[in-house]
Formats: sequence, C-alpha cells, structure tokens
Amino acid sequence: MHLKLAQVRVEEIPETAKEPVSVIICARNEITNLERYLPSILNQNYPDFQVVVVNDRSWDGTEEFLEQLEKQYSKLKVVKILDNDKFIAGKKFAVTMGIKAAKHDWLVFTDADCIPESDNWLLGMQQPTDENVEIVLGYSPYLKRRSLLNALIRFETFFTAVNYLSFALKGMPYMGVGRNMAYKKSLFFKNKGFAAHMHIPSGDDDLFVNAHANKHNTQIRINKESQVWSEPNQTWSGYLKQKKRHFGAGKFYKSEHKFILSLQIIAQFMFYAAFAACMFFSLETRYIAAGILGFSILIRCLIYPKLLNRLNYRDLRWWFPILDILLFFFLTLNGFLSMFGKKKVSWK
Repeated sequence: MHLKLAQVRVEEIPETAKEPVSVIICARNEITNLERYLPSILNQNYPDFQVVVVNDRSWDGTEEFLEQLEKQYSKLKVVKILDNDKFIAGKKFAVTMGIKAAKHDWLVFTDADCIPESDNWLLGMQQPTDENVEIVLGYSPYLKRRSLLNALIRFETFFTAVNYLSFALKGMPYMGVGRNMAYKKSLFFKNKGFAAHMHIPSGDDDLFVNAHANKHNTQIRINKESQVWSEPNQTWSGYLKQKKRHFGAGKFYKSEHKFILSLQIIAQFMFYAAFAACMFFSLETRYIAAGILGFSILIRCLIYPKLLNRLNYRDLRWWFPILDILLFFFLTLNGFLSMFGKKKVSWK
C-alpha cells in the first residue's frame, strides 16, 4: 500500500484559481506564532480568499494584535470568543464559529503555529475540478530541531501521513490532519458538524474525515508547494499530552478502520516480540531472526527514501530503523498511559 504512494504522480499546482476560499485558523494564546506566521497566509498568491482567525479567549495580547492586523488586511476576519458559561469550551466550538463566519463554501484549515511552504499553498489546496470531491487531505511536516524528541516526532508524523495518504489513495480515507486539510462548508452543516463527537476534546479533524470521507469525495495533495510546516512540541510531556488526545479520538473511528489499524499495531508488536524471543534460542535461530529483520529493513530502504523525500523528511532516511523501534515502544507506552490515565484533556 505504501508503494502506491511512492509511485503515484505528484499533482501539479494549478496556475489559476477555481473558486474563492476561506481559511480557518483557531488561536488560543498564540500571539508569538500569529506574529511570525499569519502574514505568510494573508499574502498568499490567490485572487479571492479570506482568512478567518478565531480568537478563543486569549489573554496574551492576541486580541490587540489581530485588531491591528485587521485594519491592514481587508481579507482578514476576526471572530472573538469570550468566557461565558453558556458556551462549550474547546477547539471544536472555535472551529464551528470560524466555519459559520466563513463566507465561502470551500474551507481550508490550518493552525496558528503553521507556515505554508510557498505562496502557492492555497492554489494547491483549492477546490478540485471534480465537483464530487468534498474533502482534500493535505500534509503538514514538522520543522526540524536538533533533538531526539524532534526526530521521533517527525518520524511519527511521517509514518502517520504515509498511512492515511496511502489508505486514501486506495479509496479508504480514515483521517486527516487539521494543520492542512480542506472541505466544503455545506458538507459540514449537512452532517451537523461535530455533533456526533462534541463530547470529546479532540477529533475536529480526523473524526470528521473518518465519518464523512469516502473513495468518491476525497483526494490527497502531496506537492511540496501545498505542504504546511508546523512547530513541533519541545517537551516530552507536551508530546505525550498531544498523543493522548489523538489516542482518545481513535476510539471513535469506524469499526473497519479500527480493525485495520489495530492489525498494523499487532503485526508490528508480534514482529519485534518474535525477534526478541528468537534471541533466546539456538544460534541458527538467531541468524534466521536477524535475516528476517534485515530483509524487512531492506524492503523499507527501497520504499522509504522516496517517501521521505516527497514528504520533506529526507534527513531521516539513515535513521528510520532506529526511530521505527523507538516509536513502537513510545506509542505502546503512550497507549497504556492513555488507557489508565486521567480522561480530561484540553486542546490548549
């Protein structure tokens, strides 16, 4: 399945715009990121678009900054959420408010800590020529930092992207990433938005795609100009918190998707468990186990380099066997912690 993603032709960035678009960004105490990255979104090479920034109860100067920027850019619309017991706190409420404020049907989503790879990002993520397509799944790599945590985060992002993009190519889309994806406003309201999973803090991106994407209405975008870079977590605790949110959302995937993803995890666990067990047997058995492991790495060496290049992680090509093992143990540990830890997790 991953081989198809490595071989598929990368789509060209259109030279002209098809329809106007609305970009949705939710921000909670993101003044530093907004100052750094929002201008690159407001200055996209696209003739007709608006940027809707939802200020979700910020107290760090976000409100004042957005007020000033709104005077400079006519395409910027700011939606302010105030502290009020009548409202449901959380990102899904903020996203819903942003969608309601959007004046165009085609919506492109990203986050306050994201920066497009190029000025042609919106051209790449615009509504496709196929009118049946209602969802576009983009890709968002993390910025490189010098640390083991950063390498692990970027490898995990690569592995996740390869999985959901490959499944979408096979006609089985099961998730998307809110840092870079698009869908129709009409699709959102036709399916009552996030009503089916409003009770959990995560899932504004992957659960929505899981519920409403199919082989007829979904396409992917992997052209480098249509990618969006994002700031990675700087601490292990922050990364664990993020993965805990994602783990909670995965419980609400469709049954067939949970089954397939569970099989992947079980197969990987059995592979490493069997390899470890073989180390306690005869020397001949150890050679066989080492040979199987080496063959597995060789196969991935033939596929992964092209995928790593396509997904902007070429520097990880020499480290993926080590990172693959580390990621397996980290996600296994995180799974146990998520099952037995506290259930309440906020989006910011």
